[in-house]
Amino acid sequence: MKIRGRVWKFGDDVNTDLILPGRYLDLTDPEEMARHVMEGLDPDFPTKVRAGDIIVAGRGFGSGSSREHAALALKHAGVSAIIAESIARIFYRNAINVGLPAVECLGITEIVEEGESLEIDLEEGVVKNPGRGLKLNFKSLPRFLLDILKAGGLAPYIRGRKSR
Repeated sequence: MKIRGRVWKFGDDVNTDLILPGRYLDLTDPEEMARHVMEGLDPDFPTKVRAGDIIVAGRGFGSGSSREHAALALKHAGVSAIIAESIARIFYRNAINVGLPAVECLGITEIVEEGESLEIDLEEGVVKNPGRGLKLNFKSLPRFLLDILKAGGLAPYIRGRKSR
């Protein structure tokens, strides 16, 4: 599974309240949630992000509350993947469960700047910055997580297995 996209770069400790502020937790429509994504850091982000874009972040991405809303809002805003120095465990599983690839890659913030493009190969565990000719390795995702992502998330994955 390969992903290519333009980078939005954020720093350390991007918590779920910064990704989707708590005042929007009563929203149930993922498209409406997407209109407020990253509002805590960049109020204009929802109008600037495009389908296929990638978020690069430092340490502790997705820390804070365990709500699934943050990952869902990112996915519906068009974000195709998150690659960070480290990702909070609950956010990581929420992202996978909604079909949003999330990977940890030490050194990622050093090889890319906002606006550049990245290529991520989830199966091989490689991320490349083709514009600079740089690449890093990360631990590839286990097959069962790749299968969940390919299905579009945990619910579609389970529905697909039940229909067999």
